[in-house]
Amino acid sequence: MEVTTQPGPYAPSNFQTGLLDCCEDCSTCVYGFFCLPCLGCTIASRMGECCLCGLGMPMRSVYRTKYNIKGSLCKDCMVSYFCLPCSACQLKRDIDRRKEQGIF
Repeated sequence: MEVTTQPGPYAPSNFQTGLLDCCEDCSTCVYGFFCLPCLGCTIASRMGECCLCGLGMPMRSVYRTKYNIKGSLCKDCMVSYFCLPCSACQLKRDIDRRKEQGIF
């Protein structure tokens, strides 16, 4: 029998909010658009990473892999390159929702 996926603690899922769902959490979006480096440090510290690791494709990919969120490195790269503030806000909203659910 061929193993095509590795077993993990989380079932495959999507991000809990859309990339452009800024109205889901307006304070996070304002934070992200006016102080993106600060939002990046907040996300990194919640993920147990260093603020200097940067915000973007690597952070998004690590998070997506950890929680078995559907996607690809190519998509992470494109989203982070073309819409970094939206990507960061989506990541923060997802972290907040998973904390509320007790799975972060």
